[in-house]
Amino acid sequence: MKKVAMAVAAHPDDIEFLMAGTLVLLKNAGYEIHYMNLSTGNCGSTIHDSEDTTRIRLKEAQNASEVLGATFHPPITNDFEIMYDVGLLRTLAAVIRKVKPSVILTHSPSDYMEDHMNTSRLATTAAFVRGVPNFETGEPAVSNYNCAIYHAVPHGLMDPLRQKVYPEMFIDTTSVQALKRKALQAHQSQQEWLQDSQKMNSYIQAMEDFSLEIGNMSNAFEHAEGWRRHAHYGFSEAGFDPLQTLGHLVLRNEAYAKTA
Repeated sequence: MKKVAMAVAAHPDDIEFLMAGTLVLLKNAGYEIHYMNLSTGNCGSTIHDSEDTTRIRLKEAQNASEVLGATFHPPITNDFEIMYDVGLLRTLAAVIRKVKPSVILTHSPSDYMEDHMNTSRLATTAAFVRGVPNFETGEPAVSNYNCAIYHAVPHGLMDPLRQKVYPEMFIDTTSVQALKRKALQAHQSQQEWLQDSQKMNSYIQAMEDFSLEIGNMSNAFEHAEGWRRHAHYGFSEAGFDPLQTLGHLVLRNEAYAKTA
C-alpha cells in the first residue's frame, strides 16, 4: 500500500500555521500528500463580502497547496458552520475513503475555537468509519488498514480554559521552514484580517514566533511543530506510529508523560 499523508484543517492558512512543515517532511520521506480545509474562509475579511472572500481564499489555498506539492481538496462548508453533523461527516468520510491516508494531521481536540475542535472530531470519525460498509458516503468502505491520527498543538499552546497543552512529540521543521513560510505567504488576504480580528501585526511573524516557541520547548530544534497521537483503537495496530520514521527529526517530549 502506498504511503499517503493528509492534512485536514478548518480554515485556509491553518495548515500553514500548524502542520505544513510536517506534511512536507513526510513528502520528502516518500509520502503522497493531500491538503484539505473544511471551510471556505468566507468570513475572513473586513473588506470583501462573503462571495468575493470565498473566491479569493480558494485561490490562495490552491496556490499554497501547490507550493507544498500537495493534492488539493476543495472546502465543504463555510466559516462557523463546521458542525459535527452527519452531512459533513459523510462528505469528509467519502474523501478519506478515496484518498486512503495512513497519516492524518489535524487540529487539537481541545482548542480556542469551535471550528478547530469540530474539524478534529470530523476528521477522527471520518477515519474511523473508513471500513464500516453500513455507513454510507457515496464511496465504498475500504479495508481497515493502519491509519494514525496526529493532533497539532493549539494556537497559544493552551486549551479553551487556558490550561497548558504539551506536545507528545516535536518534529524538527527547520529545514523546511522557508517553504512553510512561502506557502503561508500565498494567503495574502489574511494580513489585514488577522491584524483586525486577532491583533496579529504580521501573520507571517506570528507563525515564525510560534514555530520558534515550539522549537525552544524541544531544547533541540530551532523551528518545530508539536503533535499528539490519537489512541489507536479502531484505527491501527497499537505500535503504528509513522511519524517516528522521520528519525532524527523527531523528539519525544519526556515532560508529556508527566502531564498525560
